[in-house]
Amino acid sequence: MREKIRIASGQGFWGDMIDAPVRQVEEGPIDYLMLDYLAEVTMSIMQKQRARDPNAGYARDFVPLMRQILPTCVARRIRVITNAGGVNPHGCAIAVRDAARELGLRVRIATVTGDDIMDRLDDLLARGIELRNMDTGAPLATVRDRVQSANAYLGAWPLVEALRNGAQVVIAGRATDTGLTLAPMIYEFDWKEDDWDRLAAGTVAGHIIECGAQCSGGNCQYQWRSIPDLANVGYPIVEAHPDGTFIVTKHEKTGGRVSIQTVKEQLVYEMGDPRAYITPDCIADFTTIRLEDAGPDRVRVFGIKGRPCTDQLKVSISYFAGYKAVGTLVYAWPEAYEKAKAADRILRARLERLGLKFDQILTEYVGVNATHGPLAGEPSPDIPEVQLRVGVRGQDRAAVERFTKEIAPLILTGPPAVTGFAGGRPKVEEVVAYWPSLIPKSEIKPRVEIIES
Repeated sequence: MREKIRIASGQGFWGDMIDAPVRQVEEGPIDYLMLDYLAEVTMSIMQKQRARDPNAGYARDFVPLMRQILPTCVARRIRVITNAGGVNPHGCAIAVRDAARELGLRVRIATVTGDDIMDRLDDLLARGIELRNMDTGAPLATVRDRVQSANAYLGAWPLVEALRNGAQVVIAGRATDTGLTLAPMIYEFDWKEDDWDRLAAGTVAGHIIECGAQCSGGNCQYQWRSIPDLANVGYPIVEAHPDGTFIVTKHEKTGGRVSIQTVKEQLVYEMGDPRAYITPDCIADFTTIRLEDAGPDRVRVFGIKGRPCTDQLKVSISYFAGYKAVGTLVYAWPEAYEKAKAADRILRARLERLGLKFDQILTEYVGVNATHGPLAGEPSPDIPEVQLRVGVRGQDRAAVERFTKEIAPLILTGPPAVTGFAGGRPKVEEVVAYWPSLIPKSEIKPRVEIIES
């Protein structure tokens, strides 16, 4: 058993800094590289991509990244764990295998599947598993014909199995963000399935670094002006120990900052009930977390308590919920805010005259109250410019399409001093809605497959 392992975060979402994983691999010692690509809406995007192309459905950025870092990872024995597989982990693994072969490298790749239940929905509903919406209580049957993706959140244990099978690269679908970090700790330190405190500690470690540089100085609310060299921000690393304690740090000579404050800010991100942070692997009690300064850019985390996991898994379901379009115009001083409000009244009157019906019309005045709403108060009459942003949402695509043709005419038929028609004519887009649900763990059977390059 190792005395310490270093797990580096290289991606906090699909679209994060493309060179962050490269720097994590090349700028200092690490044992594992964790790459988190998925969010709830991402799965529906990937499902649509795969519907158009059976070979798609995963984070395409991941393959060229692996082509770049695989030689170093192999030479330094760095293992990569990711959920970049999306709805097609096998296709992603084949692409990585082919990249490894082009490089002349022998790499053992594992896929972790079993999370995608899209093809099983009708059977599940027929057997009385209603997949009710956790927020509204409505049964999934009410939107079944509009479902676009359905994925259960897998925990760390299937990833551990992949590591035990010698995988150097582990590619999962909808594995939890925290499980990507917890899995190496379970594997290296031989933690047991009922070792709740240590599992909770590993879960907290995963939660701290799952959003990349958000815990090492990025998006920091506290004294953000003092964060050094964000242009060269360092991504976080967890130094984990067998007893469940760990240190959050980053590579030397990188920008950003790891401090008690930056770690605290990340801890409260999507936390929910602080006494019951529920994952497939355990329930972590965030009120037991203790933090202490362990030196420059080093925070020690300890004292974490956990409880047994539940007998259910969360399911992320997306479904089609109509159409939307958003248009913007910018009005300039003098009386910029008054002009923007007048343009909104004119636009709404025209939409009403046309007999167009929408589920919602939302107007925001960017620069005035788009962020804080009524708490913003009235702006100064000398405000130099205001962006009028109007969005509509509805079930009738034709009505939404007609709305998109009513923004530009305001330039010559509305208030004066329109200084910008941002982005051209608005585009009609599908609305993808989120349906959170629960499913018995007994219904989900994760699978691990090994692919050799």
